[in-house]
Amino acid sequence: MKSDITNKLPEECISYILSLTSPTDVCRSKLVSSVFRSAADSDTIWGKFLPSDCFDIISDASSPSSSMRLTSSMSKTQLYFHLCNNPIVIHNGTMSFGLDKATGKKCYMLGARRLSIAWANSPNHWRWKRLPESRFLEVAELKEVGWLDVKGTIETKILSPNTMYVAYLVYKFAASRYGFEKKPVDLHVELGESDAGRTFRIYLDPSTNIPQFSREREDGWMEVKLGEFFNEHGDDGKATCSLREVDNYTPKRGLIIEGIDIRPKDS
Repeated sequence: MKSDITNKLPEECISYILSLTSPTDVCRSKLVSSVFRSAADSDTIWGKFLPSDCFDIISDASSPSSSMRLTSSMSKTQLYFHLCNNPIVIHNGTMSFGLDKATGKKCYMLGARRLSIAWANSPNHWRWKRLPESRFLEVAELKEVGWLDVKGTIETKILSPNTMYVAYLVYKFAASRYGFEKKPVDLHVELGESDAGRTFRIYLDPSTNIPQFSREREDGWMEVKLGEFFNEHGDDGKATCSLREVDNYTPKRGLIIEGIDIRPKDS
């Protein structure tokens, strides 16, 4: 009986109904029938899941040819899944933009060049280099410091509203590293003028024989949670994410920072 009903509904009607659900629901609907499977691939649906300012963001892509290809040669369905799987680099190569596959909400990464890193411009303390596995032109490699202070700030108005976001430090270690197995670092996120966010104290070095909070990403980098915040209407101003170790002067070396990833919290 269910199959008879769905087969009688016009595909346009099914597409409209599905567009009122979520990307996850649409993908699941393909199991209902061949009619739903066809309707679920409609641009009517996936176009509504794209952020309203999606094309303005794409126009800021660091590669003009990439921007043109995304906007002129892809359907909205193709564009949605491309942004889920292949974040684009924007803002003169200092940020990346993508979409959360399950919700269609915005994801950003602040590249190392967009972060405030103490002593970043001192060749004695930090080295800027290109790594083929990074989406950005440059990453920051720590040569040696006694104390560490890294901050990233994002305007909440560019994020998706009514969304719980989580910020992650994206990093790895060079072959020669020291200092991080001896001293924990403090991780923190604060929203607007409030400083109510929780501070986490952890060890970044995976060789430390204590419970680890970092994990390996699919792109080969490591990530560790800095904190989370709820973006209600986007009018809280800014969210600031930080990594600090300033309690003493333990020498540290070998940390490579790609950036800070800010994405919706898993459902």
